[in-house]
This record gives sequence, structure tokens and C-alpha cells, in this order.
Amino acid sequence: MLEALSAAIVPAPLSDGVAMALVALSFATSMLTAALGLGGGILMVAAMASVVPPAALIPVHGLVQLGSNSGRAVLFFRHVRRPIVLWFVLGAAVGVTAGALVAVRLPREALLILVGVFVLATTWMPALGRYRVPDRGFTVVGAATAFLTMFAGATGPFLAPFLAPERLGDRYATIGTFAACMTMKHGLKVAAFAAVGFAYLPWLPLVALMIASGFLGTLAGRQVVARLPEARFRTAFKVLLTVLALRLLYQGVTA
Repeated sequence: MLEALSAAIVPAPLSDGVAMALVALSFATSMLTAALGLGGGILMVAAMASVVPPAALIPVHGLVQLGSNSGRAVLFFRHVRRPIVLWFVLGAAVGVTAGALVAVRLPREALLILVGVFVLATTWMPALGRYRVPDRGFTVVGAATAFLTMFAGATGPFLAPFLAPERLGDRYATIGTFAACMTMKHGLKVAAFAAVGFAYLPWLPLVALMIASGFLGTLAGRQVVARLPEARFRTAFKVLLTVLALRLLYQGVTA
């Protein structure tokens, strides 16, 4: 009976132990993102890359992130800056379509380096840090982020500087708006991969467990962020963003 249950839940390329590890990882990365605003998605795709077949990595990661970010967007719904999300979605639809139509795969290492440099510049250069993108400008941000996600997977660090707490006013607005934008982007990405023929069905039971685990992680992370002083949150947000950007640069240079 246990073997039959395992066969129904765990996709053929994975072992039971790996599947359980991914469920636990979903909890941990969702808690990190709920507590600090970002970071979980890129850690998730990095871990999944070592166990999930390359052809399934980006689509399955996108489905897991869709569920995880949806839960976070619901929990922080009243803090979401809705005009930003609406303009972002318009651009994201264009970006996902363009990414899906690209016949020749762009050099992934070049994309990683580009995003890494951009994130470091917008995080630490005072002139760029003071510039606030108007709501309509998120159409361009959405298009660029969605296009990149079709190749690089987790592009949260690209979006995060535009939604920093210094720009939106507080940590709750940052977490809620970020989650809402990422939900819409991953939803469009999942639909695009389904349209080009990716078979999600064998992965759905495991993904459902990962989403449920991720929601529990979000609840835990929400308790952390409620106790974290605003100044410390902003510092931790910048530090984490810098670490993720340096990781992208390292990946791009060593690819």
C-alpha cells in the first residue's frame, strides 16, 4: 500500500527521500521569503536543479512558486499596492509571450551576470536607490522580469529593488506586493509552458504537498516578520539581496 501511495505521489525521476526533502525545503524557503521579503525562490530553484530533470526544472519550479506566492499574497493582501500589480501584469503577459516564442535559447550565463549587476547597482548606488519607478513603469519591469524567468527561473532579485521597503514605505507592503506580482508572473509562466506541451500531471501530487508545506512556512515566517523591527528588516533585505546578486554573478562567470 505504501509503495502504491509513493508511486502515486513521487514522480518517476525522483526517490521518496528526495521528494520528502523537497517538501521540507518548500517550508523553509517560504518561511524565509515571508520573513525577509525574498530569497526563497532562488534557493528553491538552486536545490531543485540538482535533482529535477532539466526539462522539468523551470516549469515545475514555476508551479510550486505559483502556489507559494499565492498563499503569501492572500496573507498580506491588505498591504498589496494594487496599481503596481496591475501594471506589472500587463508587462508580464508580453514578457512571457516573447520568452516562449524565442527559438534560440539565450546564453543563460549572460542573463545571470546582467541581473546580478543590476541588482547590486540598484541596491547600493544612492542615485539609483532614490529613483522611484512610477506605477506605469512597472509595465516595463513586468515585461523584463517575465522574459528573464522563462530562461533563468527565479528572477525575484530583479524585481525586489523596485519594491524595496524604502520605496513602498514598509515591510508589509514590500512582502505583499512582491508576492502578488510573483504570483501573476508564475501563473503566466505555468500557462505558457502548458501551452507548449509540458506535462504537469505526473508532478501535481508532489507539487501539491510542496505548496501545502510552503503555506505553513509562510505562516511561520509571518510571525517572524511581525516581531522584526522595521530597521532590521530593511538591513536584512539589503544584505540578502546582495548575497543573491553575488550568487548570480558567480553562476554566470563560472558557467
